[in-house]
Amino acid sequence: MNYNEAVNLLTSQAKFQIKLGLERVEKILSILGNPQDNIKIIHIAGTNGKGSVASTLAKILECAGNKTGLYTSPHLVKYTERIKINSVDVSESEFCRYIEDVCKIADKNNIDLTEFEILTVCAFKYFADNNVDYAVIETGMGGRFDATNIAEKPLLEIITSISLDHTDRLGDTIDKIAYEKAGIIKENSTVIVSADNLGFKVIEEVSKQKNAKLIKAQVLKTVFENAQNYLIDNDKKYEFSLLGTYQNKNMPLVLEACKFLKISNSAIKQGLKTVKWHARLEYIKDKNLIIDGAHNPDASIELRKSLDLYFPETKRIFIYSTLNTKDYFSIAKTLFRKEDEIYYLEFNHQNAVFFEEYKKNISWLNIRKINVLEDVLSKKDLKIICGSLYMIGEILPKI
Repeated sequence: MNYNEAVNLLTSQAKFQIKLGLERVEKILSILGNPQDNIKIIHIAGTNGKGSVASTLAKILECAGNKTGLYTSPHLVKYTERIKINSVDVSESEFCRYIEDVCKIADKNNIDLTEFEILTVCAFKYFADNNVDYAVIETGMGGRFDATNIAEKPLLEIITSISLDHTDRLGDTIDKIAYEKAGIIKENSTVIVSADNLGFKVIEEVSKQKNAKLIKAQVLKTVFENAQNYLIDNDKKYEFSLLGTYQNKNMPLVLEACKFLKISNSAIKQGLKTVKWHARLEYIKDKNLIIDGAHNPDASIELRKSLDLYFPETKRIFIYSTLNTKDYFSIAKTLFRKEDEIYYLEFNHQNAVFFEEYKKNISWLNIRKINVLEDVLSKKDLKIICGSLYMIGEILPKI
């Protein structure tokens, strides 16, 4: 099986679907000898910030000399991006071998796995086979019935900010969504959550029920000086490579995790300075281009705050697109200004919103359809590509 064949299998009609539940993953992992039980797992759930927290913590653990696995989703360009050890993507050959092996075993035992379940099983097996010291695992959707929640005794659980997203599956209130995210909390475990998390009361209650130790992280200060971003933790000032006003809520979770794991300050400094997390307020200076996957109302509010902080008086040219599962009306109201130049880019996805539909529903917004992407990218003013990560992944090779 080559890479394209592996992708075709994952995206086939039989696999490319969402079926929450742990029964199928439990069966296949049991057949494989439960590799997840041989890994020190740090499990991360939340609505926004999971990727930033996961990638930063994994980088710090790596800088501390640990062999560190990282499992995230979605990918931008290639599926191999989702499974890393010490910042290196799993090779295409290894990726294909694990996909093929897992699918053969599943078929032989009549286990009907989804795409995400296959990838999750492959990640656990790959990390165990390579004897990682730690595996930082990000949930796909929710937490309680997410395929990653099969790990019975994670070393640590982290819950990032909670907001309204995937309401069709996780519930239409903050409390309902927080309950689903808090489903990763296990008996007698340790969980870290921000003190100002909108779902804090629910998470606190679930922690009490599970007799889990709850660590409250306090929001820290970030400053932007001389084109450099810094994170301030009491008397410590860390150079930090990731932009975004929301990082003052994400990084306290990471720092509390480092205290729990007894990571040295030198490793923390090195990790914060060198971590990369593509397409999350990523600024490409020579192109005067920002790429950010703000795909829900809360993320768009934070993107707007960050643009107002880092580029307050700058003309903004947006390249935007969305899925029909997102509240793009609310996003448009919070993200765009009247003076902004806004372009809509159609892309290839089964839930993608076409330009005419978007324009009809957001009739008050002066928006134009992109025919030639390069024409817009060649403009000198600040350009912001945002919205769907699927769209970003599709056009990244062209940039």
